[in-house]
Amino acid sequence: MHAYTSVSTGGAAAAMKGVDIDLESGDRLYPGIGHGENMLRWGFIRKVYGILAAQILVTTAVTAAIVLYAPINDLLRENSGVLLFLVFTPFILLWPLHIYQQKHPLNFIFLGLFTVSLSLTVGVSCANTEGRLVLEALILTSAVVSALTGYTFWAAKKGKDFSYLGPILFTSLFILILTGFIQVVYPLGSTSVAIYSAISAIIFSGYIIYDTDNLIKRFTYDQYIWASVTLYLDVLNLFLTILRMLKQDN
Repeated sequence: MHAYTSVSTGGAAAAMKGVDIDLESGDRLYPGIGHGENMLRWGFIRKVYGILAAQILVTTAVTAAIVLYAPINDLLRENSGVLLFLVFTPFILLWPLHIYQQKHPLNFIFLGLFTVSLSLTVGVSCANTEGRLVLEALILTSAVVSALTGYTFWAAKKGKDFSYLGPILFTSLFILILTGFIQVVYPLGSTSVAIYSAISAIIFSGYIIYDTDNLIKRFTYDQYIWASVTLYLDVLNLFLTILRMLKQDN
């Protein structure tokens, strides 16, 4: 599972709404898929995007509450212990979320806890960032996610496959995380940080394509929770990366 970071997600909701895909059309998702399988897969995709939209709405609501109500932000920002706990909580919740992803209602309970815990750190990040930059990052994320999602559906219909990206993205993400830890001890210069952020944006854009391709072809029908989590994290990571790039330029 990809590493996650904190970021406002109002733009993610706009991104999903901006994807121009007719889920009711019944068009073949990719060459060779049978009519019955095609309809089942479209139903699965609708379900995943529905859950993803709900996650984004929850994150948006929690983020808005923290941004608009200063005492919450002050409490989280000034209490390093609580903030550190919130940072690691989503990582901890990924384990039971993966184990119980097919057991209702535990899967939705853990999904809710995961979303809320991540949303709290998202809110702190946005509350301490200039509103103009958050809005710019929101718009850019919406555009990128919409374009990449639409492209992946189009490419799949044309017979293209992106499964080869898995090992490349995993290795790139590992190096990215390792570099991030190194930055804590040996801070990089402004130019290095800009390059790091640009590479991060490319990697998470690649993950959006890869995970959307998995949604179309490889996730099984009972993996709707895990599919929504992967896409949710992809969008959040991309948003944070764009936000970091904008902050670096100001």
